[in-house]
Amino acid sequence: MAKVGKRTQAAREAFAGKEDLTVEEAVSLIKKNSSVKFDETMEIAMNLGVDPRHADQMVRGVVGLPNGTGKDVRVAVFARGPKAEEAKEAGADIVGAEDLMETVQSGKIDFDRCIATPDMMPIVGRLGKVLGPRNLMPNPKVGTVTMDVADAVKAAKGGEVQFKAEKGGVVHAGVGKLSFDEQKLVENIRAFVGAVSKAKPSGSKGTYMKKINLSSTMGPGVSVQVDNAVAE
Repeated sequence: MAKVGKRTQAAREAFAGKEDLTVEEAVSLIKKNSSVKFDETMEIAMNLGVDPRHADQMVRGVVGLPNGTGKDVRVAVFARGPKAEEAKEAGADIVGAEDLMETVQSGKIDFDRCIATPDMMPIVGRLGKVLGPRNLMPNPKVGTVTMDVADAVKAAKGGEVQFKAEKGGVVHAGVGKLSFDEQKLVENIRAFVGAVSKAKPSGSKGTYMKKINLSSTMGPGVSVQVDNAVAE
């Protein structure tokens, strides 16, 4: 049997018997027991009562976290002419058209968010098998297919988070850095949960939010009270 390290053992002991906490209690516990040398991300995982294989049960959306993500988001924009210039001025990291398509097709994906103007979708559509599995495919439902590329770029850079139900009905995202004040993390978590709550699909039956877990990048997870997480 592999030997358990002191840090791992200490974390297990600190989290033992802790479940169904308030968001405030969970954030405090996770922050106090982080012992790695980098600024971990506060991560949320929500188990939803949906089957995303059915179109009327798919959950997806976007939310602007009130205190940002703490992450430097690299944004790529598919655009031409004035819209390409607009994207660059707004702070986009990569801007292009066919040249950007070829770069992505070669396997080089050096960005975290992808935005496109509507006229670029015939080109972007060829990249579905590459961008789709990475949740990078531009989609008008979450504001990443738009003529207002400047606002889209600024939103992505400013702490906007996209979410989409994965296989099994799980939604997962990073909602800030552990270096954030506890209250800022709490506000971000409730904003995210609120957005997922509002995105409840018409085909969802029974309990929609089954379970919510919080964890740090390298730490154990802890469940939080669903009712407390959705409270205003």
